[in-house]
Amino acid sequence: MTFTPVKTDATDDFFRAFKADAKVDAADYAVVGFGDSEKMADDLLELVLHGIKRATATLARTFTDDGAALPKVGDYAVVVDGRNKPRCVMRTTEVTVKPLAAVDEAFAFDEGEGDRTRETWLRDHREHFSREAAAQGFAFSDDIETVFARFVIVWPRLFADDWKGPRLQ
Repeated sequence: MTFTPVKTDATDDFFRAFKADAKVDAADYAVVGFGDSEKMADDLLELVLHGIKRATATLARTFTDDGAALPKVGDYAVVVDGRNKPRCVMRTTEVTVKPLAAVDEAFAFDEGEGDRTRETWLRDHREHFSREAAAQGFAFSDDIETVFARFVIVWPRLFADDWKGPRLQ
């Protein structure tokens, strides 16, 4: 089953609650789900919620094909699980566009998947993006432009001892 995160009334409500609680005056947000299946989205979300995953890579063509702007530093996104349920809000802290094979050890580690090495990262992402290329009918290569982004979770305050707001379930 293909996983496609979308804005819903629930994500709108979640973002409004974040803005009110955090006293943030943000005009808009993106919806982000990691991976291409419900299970992968849930598995990768768990890495995010446990503070392991703090980076993500997306083919640049994904943004141009969808008509969406590339993420930029300071952007907010509601992160959803595999059923499109909002789970947290992230803020982009770094964005770099470069060929897939230009990934470095630090980014592979920050993405938090597998054994967190560059070699495993490249193998897994080649496989993932090759599936995407086959499904959408475009050529895949190690030179394909990729958006490398780092982020922080800004809400809910998952790790604050005094946090009395909504808890993830």
